[in-house]
Amino acid sequence: MSNSPSKPARPAAHRAPAPEPPAPTPAPEASGAADSEPATGVIAVTRALQVLEAFALGESSLPLAELSRRCGLHKTTVLRLARTLAQSGFMVQREDGDWRLGPAAGWLGARYQAGFDVQNVLEPALRELTHATGESAAFYVREGQVRTCLVRVEGPQALRHHARMGEGLPLDKGSPGRVILAFSGEPGKAYEDIRKKGYHWSIGEREQGVATVSAPVFGMHWRLMGSVCISGPASRLPAEKLEALAQTVIAAATQLSYALAGNTAAPAQSPVRATHWHP
Repeated sequence: MSNSPSKPARPAAHRAPAPEPPAPTPAPEASGAADSEPATGVIAVTRALQVLEAFALGESSLPLAELSRRCGLHKTTVLRLARTLAQSGFMVQREDGDWRLGPAAGWLGARYQAGFDVQNVLEPALRELTHATGESAAFYVREGQVRTCLVRVEGPQALRHHARMGEGLPLDKGSPGRVILAFSGEPGKAYEDIRKKGYHWSIGEREQGVATVSAPVFGMHWRLMGSVCISGPASRLPAEKLEALAQTVIAAATQLSYALAGNTAAPAQSPVRATHWHP
């Protein structure tokens, strides 16, 4: 007599197939490790982003050979990617054969900034801060494990610090990132001190010879939005000057917080349109 359960057996068509040996792992492409499939994501998209990110700030165009060198990809691969990106307007080939970023790349950045209400709130507030301090002002947001300069207004000084908007920078180096970490709840005495003071300054922490002082900006329900900072050469901004300017930066951050939260009771010295902002 059978020991199998009394219920009818499943039809043979639904029985699980016998286990098969795992398929062999495909060998990487001959062009090198830079061309191999990443652990996650789509390799074609990753490569296309490498090409777009190869352009440094202020570079109007690059030859194919230089794009290939910076991306670590074969020239034929880069050419294929560039032509594909050009079809959607993200790259343009010049008459001399060099490549430059296309209008679609600029439009993409403009749409990113538009989500933060740059024109109505952030940029005017930074201009006021620059006028009050005489230094360049910037607003940083957190994107994963890095901070990004979303908006920047250059100061009137001939000698000033330059930052690349959109570049991912470390959170744990420089006052803008440390303020974001502190008010995100990062543990440790250093971050507790920042929370108590409400601001933080640093000299040469991320970039030698550069001084910054930063304060947090909040939205509705005390949601941390980012940090506002002023920056300049350390020779012009020693520790005592940064301490003196800290209250001005805090005041600008408070004004921005009211504006971004849509609070009409903000202690505004000049009219700023209330807004609701969702990063």
